[in-house]
Amino acid sequence: MVHLMSGNEAIARGAYEAGVTFAAGYPGTPSTEILENVVQYKKDIYCEWAPNEKVAFEAAAAASCAGARAIVTMKHVGLNVAADPLMTLSYIGVEGGFVCIVADDPGMHSSQNEQDSRNFARFAKIPIFEPADSSEAKEFLIAAIEISEKYKTPVLLRTTTRVSHSRSLVQFGERKENTKTIGLEKNPARFVPVPMYAREMRKKVEQRQIDAAMLGSKNGNLNKIEWSDTSLGIITSSIAYQYVREVWPDASVLKLGLSFPFPDELIKEFAAGVKKVLIVEELDDFLEEHIRAMGIKCVGREFVPGMGELSISTLQKSRAMMEGKEVPTEKPLKYVSELPARPPVLCPGCPHRGIFYALSKQDVIVTGDIGCYSLGTFKPLSRLDIILCMGGGVSMAHGLDKAGEKRKVVGIVGDSTFFHSGITGLLDIAYNKGKSTIIVVDNRTTAMTGHQDNPGTGKTLMGEDTNAVSIEEIGKACGIKRVVTVFPYDLEKTQKAIEEELNADEPSLIVSRAPCPLQEKRKVGYIREINKELCKKCKMCLKLGCPAIDGAGEKPEINELLCNGCGLCEQVCRFNAITATKEA
Repeated sequence: MVHLMSGNEAIARGAYEAGVTFAAGYPGTPSTEILENVVQYKKDIYCEWAPNEKVAFEAAAAASCAGARAIVTMKHVGLNVAADPLMTLSYIGVEGGFVCIVADDPGMHSSQNEQDSRNFARFAKIPIFEPADSSEAKEFLIAAIEISEKYKTPVLLRTTTRVSHSRSLVQFGERKENTKTIGLEKNPARFVPVPMYAREMRKKVEQRQIDAAMLGSKNGNLNKIEWSDTSLGIITSSIAYQYVREVWPDASVLKLGLSFPFPDELIKEFAAGVKKVLIVEELDDFLEEHIRAMGIKCVGREFVPGMGELSISTLQKSRAMMEGKEVPTEKPLKYVSELPARPPVLCPGCPHRGIFYALSKQDVIVTGDIGCYSLGTFKPLSRLDIILCMGGGVSMAHGLDKAGEKRKVVGIVGDSTFFHSGITGLLDIAYNKGKSTIIVVDNRTTAMTGHQDNPGTGKTLMGEDTNAVSIEEIGKACGIKRVVTVFPYDLEKTQKAIEEELNADEPSLIVSRAPCPLQEKRKVGYIREINKELCKKCKMCLKLGCPAIDGAGEKPEINELLCNGCGLCEQVCRFNAITATKEA
């Protein structure tokens, strides 16, 4: 049976057909939907959202070492978090098939950086697969499980935003059950990488590299040569293959699905059969650097950009430059210049808005984090000064404080991010006698990636009720004595609490708790309207940055279709011009 599926849906199907029984991960676009689709097979596959990628990786690795087939999912920056166990699992090896699925985001559609995760395969000395469409996403996942078990190695499967979210036809197959008996073998020399054992493990890693490279050098389904016009041969992988086929339809192509260990013999065979070699790859010159080191003359970075997402139009320019022709320019669409700018903003009724507005009344430095609240950076709120990574909102606040920053320092982190990597930063503040004020904006969900559950929500990915972890109790356990909970829709009390904690001569934890309206699928309260006779055009309500308030006219107006009824605008209006009208 054939189905139209996204790459993420196809990977989930591949996990089912491959006989996977354990799946873990942490939500992060563009990888999130993988586990959200795996859970439909929950009769056969146990799946969970872990507090962070490192924990997810370690849990899946242990399941695999006991003989289960396991997958772990994350986006590219998540692999940085999981890099520690990745490097050592390469030495220990696995028993059941183990695949780490990492979704890169060329073009930074929803990420703080670009990163080419193929480098981790070379770094960890493990195989990496790169599907070019949904069909390959499913088939390569199955092949990765098989190769993982054959060579007892962890395997990476790298997708990109385009592969993750594009749809193509997928042929369904039957599930291949794992026949292994589950149980960890008591064998320290096999599973305990203390130096005396790890040195022997290291030798096996090198031999595995040689064996896997020979596998990749076979001209088959994973790596294949498509002979055509031999005046130009293109070596490519992943989604770049699809673009190559459209821009150079007559060229010979070496398509790499198992791109590392490098299939040297197949590369040599292909290069010997063409007059000129072009490398087309997204982000780093991963293949090009190695092929040049092999002594094969080739071109790549001279014509193909290494920043941003590739596209057909990008490669059409590359082809024109290679052939010495005029580089085509894209004609601007007429209507684009007429559209108003639409920068990302916090949603109408977002509980984070009250916190940022309250902070706007204080002369403080605010360290931010990764989540919806990153949007507090933009005007008119303009209340985030620096963002680094998950959990950095807490740790950077402490660093600025200890560096001697003259102003008070506030660190902001979301509830899911707090559980992910904010707790250790809070522990650092308490242990090293910092004075930062940390605010956890708890909207009861992992909102930015699509409302996934986390340890504070009381629900698991499998839909089961579980313990809802208390942020306040964790703060106290870390050694923070001043712990305050606020309702961010009450501006007066929120401002008072923030002011009090900023003036304290010790660290504080403020928990701002109110559910995300999009998650709740209901309005917060009564819809508001502006009485134009009472309105003095002071435009204080516009400083909230609420999309429901239109400031284009002579006096602001509230769009009742957008208003979520949070009431913040009513609280900031000094002339009582804003009142509640209709029930939510």
